[in-house]
Amino acid sequence: MEKRVYIRTYGCQMNERESESLSVILRNGGYEMVSSEHSANIILLNTCSVREQAEAKAIGKSNLISRGKNREKLVGILGCMAQNLGEILCKKSPNTRLIVGPNRTEKIPTYLDQLLRDKNRRIIDIEMGSIDRDFAAAHDEKKIKASMFVSIMRGCNMHCAYCIVPKTRGPEWYRPMEDIIHEIQWLAERGTKEVTLLGQIVNNYGIQQMPFMDKKSPFVQLLEKVQEIDGICRIRFLSPHPKGFKFDLIDAYGKLSKLCPHVHLPLQSGSDRILKAMRRPYKVEQFSSIITALREIIPTISISTDMIVGFPGETEDDFRATCELFDEIKFDMGFIFKYSIRPGTIAEQFDDHIPQEAKEMRNQILLQKVEYYSRQYNESMIGKVKEVLVESHAKRGEQQLEGYTPEHKKVIFSGTEDLIGQLINIKIEQYGASTLFGKRV
Repeated sequence: MEKRVYIRTYGCQMNERESESLSVILRNGGYEMVSSEHSANIILLNTCSVREQAEAKAIGKSNLISRGKNREKLVGILGCMAQNLGEILCKKSPNTRLIVGPNRTEKIPTYLDQLLRDKNRRIIDIEMGSIDRDFAAAHDEKKIKASMFVSIMRGCNMHCAYCIVPKTRGPEWYRPMEDIIHEIQWLAERGTKEVTLLGQIVNNYGIQQMPFMDKKSPFVQLLEKVQEIDGICRIRFLSPHPKGFKFDLIDAYGKLSKLCPHVHLPLQSGSDRILKAMRRPYKVEQFSSIITALREIIPTISISTDMIVGFPGETEDDFRATCELFDEIKFDMGFIFKYSIRPGTIAEQFDDHIPQEAKEMRNQILLQKVEYYSRQYNESMIGKVKEVLVESHAKRGEQQLEGYTPEHKKVIFSGTEDLIGQLINIKIEQYGASTLFGKRV
């Protein structure tokens, strides 16, 4: 019986990490992982439900797979969209035979065994169970790289008006700190030099379940423990929430040498009125004060953000306030999203929706600002020597490699394959909107 599996991943870094863990438990269950859907008899789509477009892409892909010569392939939809839509997917994607939410992923090898034995069966499992500890820490030892993701928690307790994550992933659940440290030590022993800690609201890690020590939150305590691990040279994390970005975390940027000088801090809107409607529990002034405090410690710190344009009721004045704040803070990276209704969210019931043309225009304005300030920041790098963690071959150019500075700026340079996985010094000579170019020194 053929057991060849291809996993297609949509969405966030959390999904990427979970797909990696899934590939490990499938291989342990006797399945072969393949790199192409054409050579697989089982295709699993690990999906995102944060935006309507992401759902549409995954449903379209599942239906495309099930046509013609591919009709005999076993198709499964996993992750947030599976959790969100459940049995509705049976109508939207009638040939999908496996529908499993993100909290039940470790059950998939067992379910596939059952489906391969009975071709007329369909399995749906969207229960909100606890997370399997072994699954959360599983890595494919053959695919360990210099930079790796490490999940430290699941779920979210915030219930922002536009967000579907609490519905699809449930309340916050934290991995034991000793499990996380053991996983990172294991990675470091196998060549990992940089870890990115992942969580829906990563700086909420351990809140109300683990004690504060010396006025330090459990998350900052975790950062301090990762700092002590031999072999780990860089620490990153995604994505924090402004509400939990307190002085202990700000102070960590001045005390922890391995904590990279880059913060991705989602703002969502520069209007206090819209932030309140979004149920974001902070004001613009509080957000700005966090950035000011970080820049007092590291003046050259890179600041990126998420923004939503066209939230219900967003007036021209509200959008103007967002633009003004963008110009004040000068975000050098950013993800700009056009608001889309997510079923089951608080904002689904809101009136005063913004015309699509207005969303498009506002989206373009902020994208132009992102490019402008990204170029401005990148220009400031010219002539500097930056430590770069070499991650892979560049997509274009013979003997071109790419890696990232501590500020998470991509650098392309000439080099040989043996440099992949190493930390080397690169002098920056040219820049673009999203990429730096240099040579080894």
